[in-house]
Amino acid sequence: MEITKATATATSTSTLAAAIHNLSLSSLSSTIRPRPRPYSHSGFSKFPLVSRPTSLTATCSLPNETTTSTTKVAGADTSLQVKKRAADLSPELKGTSIFLLGMRGPLKTNLGKLLADALRYYYFDSDSLVEEAAGGEFAARSLKERDEKGFRESETEVLKQLTSMGRLVVCAGDGAVQSSTTLGLLRHGISLWIDVPLDIVARGMVEDKTQLAASESHSEVLEQVVATYEELRAGYATADAKISLQNIAVKLGYDELDSVTTEDLALEVLKEIEKLTRVKKMMEEAARPF
Repeated sequence: MEITKATATATSTSTLAAAIHNLSLSSLSSTIRPRPRPYSHSGFSKFPLVSRPTSLTATCSLPNETTTSTTKVAGADTSLQVKKRAADLSPELKGTSIFLLGMRGPLKTNLGKLLADALRYYYFDSDSLVEEAAGGEFAARSLKERDEKGFRESETEVLKQLTSMGRLVVCAGDGAVQSSTTLGLLRHGISLWIDVPLDIVARGMVEDKTQLAASESHSEVLEQVVATYEELRAGYATADAKISLQNIAVKLGYDELDSVTTEDLALEVLKEIEKLTRVKKMMEEAARPF
């Protein structure tokens, strides 16, 4: 029997969909509680804290020994602030998951992992889960080129599984903001747009190299990043709050954007989440009958 291209594509897509159900994510479903009701429309469900050993370290290497010591103290102090604010916020969150939107890059990834540690949540990257189910990054890219619709359906399936659980910090991929279905799924948690200047995003991709062809220059990568950003910006803008790296640098008096640390970002994120929970609580109290 002749196997057509359409048959092969359908087979690979169904195989990927089946693989998604067998991800390591599924093995945690008995440990992670079911999701709270949608963040935007109802109250939080209550979840007990999950004990996990956490370790936050701040390291810095500068030529001047005195400056190095001072920077380490400042870094350690910021890490303690992140831990304390997260501990204070955790009872108000009641297990509500957090979804980080924005261009993929090391800043967003490191932020997600730090927030998960501070809040004692589990961390997932939705793109990595799709790639794992597909058999690796190259296989996922190949599937996307052959059958983008099937690939997007797989992204949606991953997001459905993630939003069925609580106590997660999720670095959401581009597919999370490209359809009304996935945007609706994000309402089951708090969504935050991590807005990083596109030049920094492009630089991170060039340094990473795994996401690029070997011959691509910084200017070529930047051009692709700008095009992708323009396509996804409207979806990012639906987030509950926007965290701007540039605004944080201005607020902290930094001359260089590279001076903003992951801890600085995490503190800003936790402040925004605190504002959102406070507003939500006020709205709920106002809606109660006298």
